[in-house]
Amino acid sequence: MRAVDTNVLVRLVTRDDRKQIAAAEAFISKGAWISTLVLIEATWVLAALYELTHSELATAVDMLLHHRDLTIQDSDTVAAALEHYRRRPALGFSDCLILEVARKAGHVPLGTFDRDLGKLDGAERL
Repeated sequence: MRAVDTNVLVRLVTRDDRKQIAAAEAFISKGAWISTLVLIEATWVLAALYELTHSELATAVDMLLHHRDLTIQDSDTVAAALEHYRRRPALGFSDCLILEVARKAGHVPLGTFDRDLGKLDGAERL
């Protein structure tokens, strides 16, 4: 299966460049894979540069998870991270995914200095 880079995901979410949207949609129409690294980078770009709100970012990740032509690496882990993210607006999506990746790998607790992340099951605030 082919894979996509961060900028392709950003175009699919933001819809801000007609020519690139068409190219992105044509590319993914045959199916495409998204690595968790690309997903994290895309969420950072969407929050930092496009200033998506917490809710808008959660909606974007959900849309990517349920897109008919996209397959996200460890989608069950991403979905679990999204649930944490939706329930705790103070957390970043990347923090939630870091915890869920550690959990899936069997390496919890996740040590953190982050007060909010440390409140989640599987994390330990140091």
